[in-house]
Amino acid sequence: MANIKSAKKRIKVIDKKTALNRARKSQIKTAIRRFEEAVVAGNREEAVARFEYAQKRISQVASKGTIHKNAAARKVAKLAQKLNGMNA
Repeated sequence: MANIKSAKKRIKVIDKKTALNRARKSQIKTAIRRFEEAVVAGNREEAVARFEYAQKRISQVASKGTIHKNAAARKVAKLAQKLNGMNA
């Protein structure tokens, strides 16, 4: 463990940020899972609503720097592909 006061503070700050990032990533995973469940169920109306929510959460998390903006765009594109595949 650290002996210097500033190092102790940094450890506390890092722990808080790590917990926050984990929570944000968990929210994304949950949103994606719920969207995919709606797609599998074949409920287009619910899938569209869950897609919009997932897209919003992914964008918010990317704006905070938890995930890279290109990774966020890739996730959204993959979800959009699944949503569009429901029509075919």
